[in-house]
Amino acid sequence: MAGPHGSGAITSGHSPAESRPLEGVRVLDLTRLLPGAYATLMLADLGADVIKIEDPRSGDQSRHMPPLVNGTSVYFTVLNRNKRSVTLNLRAPTAAAILDRLLARSDVLVDSFRPRTAARLGVDAQTIRRNHPEMICASITGFGKTGPYADRAAHDINYEALAGLLSLSGGSPRVPGLLVGDIGAAYQTTSRIVAALFLRERSGLPATIDVSIHEAALQWTVFPSAPRLVRGGDSDPRQLPVRGDAARYNVYETADGRWLALGALEDKFWIAFCERLGRPDLALLNDAQPGDQQESALAEVRRLLRTKTREAWLAHFAEADICLTPVKAPDEALADPQVAARGLVTRATRRPHPVRPCAWCGYGLGARGGRRRRRRARGVALGGCHLNGARGPLPPFVPVLPSLVAVFERTRIEGRITKHEPHPEWGRGSPTPNSRMPNHGCHVPRLDRR
Repeated sequence: MAGPHGSGAITSGHSPAESRPLEGVRVLDLTRLLPGAYATLMLADLGADVIKIEDPRSGDQSRHMPPLVNGTSVYFTVLNRNKRSVTLNLRAPTAAAILDRLLARSDVLVDSFRPRTAARLGVDAQTIRRNHPEMICASITGFGKTGPYADRAAHDINYEALAGLLSLSGGSPRVPGLLVGDIGAAYQTTSRIVAALFLRERSGLPATIDVSIHEAALQWTVFPSAPRLVRGGDSDPRQLPVRGDAARYNVYETADGRWLALGALEDKFWIAFCERLGRPDLALLNDAQPGDQQESALAEVRRLLRTKTREAWLAHFAEADICLTPVKAPDEALADPQVAARGLVTRATRRPHPVRPCAWCGYGLGARGGRRRRRRARGVALGGCHLNGARGPLPPFVPVLPSLVAVFERTRIEGRITKHEPHPEWGRGSPTPNSRMPNHGCHVPRLDRR
């Protein structure tokens, strides 16, 4: 969704290549769902060549989360632009050798398996470093690799609950509706990988990165926890003027049933707001602590803002230097002129056929011989391939071309599979790695370093 001036864009003022500082860095992405996908998405936006490795049985779970467009989840689409995708059955006997070939031409490995699972599959840092001592290994787990919860199952709501985020309202726990732990962990992963690349460049030392989603969620409580951390004793969330009990930092309904958000934390903004509202006396009320004065100020501002429509109030305050904004729905937010001016959203191109034939089923060969190859592939579930909706057995490794993931026009990937080499164990007439899998001479791509 981010264009060339996307969130945190890096521009050098010279050539487009210089605004992609991770050009030439290859990342193997073994992660699933949101945290890892978002982390490697940011790396891809910075120029890294990200190769997403998926389970051949159904691909990444996020492919199938509704709503779907053309058989693929919208969530998978927005999280996996600018990436290449292959499927690899990590449980197959030959998977280790294939993964080893990919790692030999890569710089970073990212996984999201629980510690015991990673060790069982042979993708933990200790195993990987035996053959690839310079590999940067990043692991995103629920609770990190150590501690009593290390191998527990959990999702974002559980991390938020354990981190105290669901209790910050002061009343009954509330589900925020945002996956704050997952997104926080993604940013931590990206920043630490970039730091690890810098460390390796400077000192030649690799790094092992251990990211906990629970700890990422805990970072959001830095303000509520500050009194306890600094002076000891229980923290009181009411001491923060951002909990919805202060008039100067709140949301207000207008006459047309829409809403405004006021963030006048500093006195200068609060005084300017009250004066423009025609009630300078409200600025004198002390809202630093909850109490009768604060509640009366809050009630009065609510009453006044219900007298006009949202657009009328925005026009009224247009020339005032205060922190007042409309509360927008997601669709409105994406259409905001600031979003357009920064180039945050660009139109995606999704070509209906691969630019080269698929190395497994031959799809995209054209009229000569293509129909026969496609008929043979019918019923094959390629997970990360163009036959997303089909079902059937697979060899453990199927290369998928870059055009088959959402590639955005102004951030199109340049990497390509340069050559296909037949795997010696998968040639025609040789036994297949899995007895359930048909022998169609699957090929393994040689991923040349750029």
